Amino acid sequence: MKIIIVDDDILVSSSLKTIIESNDGFEVLAVANSGEDAIKLYKEHHPEILLMDIRMGKINGLEAAAEILNTFPDAKVLFLTTFADDEYIIKALKIGAKGYILKQHYNSIVPALNAVYCGQSVFGEEIITKLPSVMTNKENNKDYQSFGISEKEFEIISLVSKGLSNKEIAKELYLSEGTIRNYISVILEKLELRDRTQLAIFFFNHLL
Repeated sequence: MKIIIVDDDILVSSSLKTIIESNDGFEVLAVANSGEDAIKLYKEHHPEILLMDIRMGKINGLEAAAEILNTFPDAKVLFLTTFADDEYIIKALKIGAKGYILKQHYNSIVPALNAVYCGQSVFGEEIITKLPSVMTNKENNKDYQSFGISEKEFEIISLVSKGLSNKEIAKELYLSEGTIRNYISVILEKLELRDRTQLAIFFFNHLL
């Protein structure tokens, strides 16, 4: 797995390189310390994953990622930061980042890289718990029918994105818990998603 690391703290970036390359199958192609260098090095090396901090100098990680993804839509960007700000999470989701994890949980970095490499989206536990409140403050303005979703399915997706369980959704919609479970299985299959977390992220990215 070929990776570029971007962090404005040289000690952090060098430590990350050591941690990552101590695992078989990982190669750090380059280390950058700014958003500007991240863009330049991505174009030069085309890594399989870009592991990047958010708060940096002139061009921050979110801005660098947005520019990279605009040119290379298939780029896999995994944010590794100290901050779980709602604004950062929203922007990361909007630009199409594959993950957002916190530096405090350094032992989750390699598993997160593996997951992103395999095509999964990875969001740390603290980030997942924030998604419902982040999404609740948004109003729907996109056509859910363009995704082949019925009105009832959209309603269920919306409630899933707010963190409600199947039992709570069933109570809200006056349906049985089994019916809700079946609905969600069909929705996940229809949208080619793996789980409720991916469904919540899909709701934010495509239905808000």
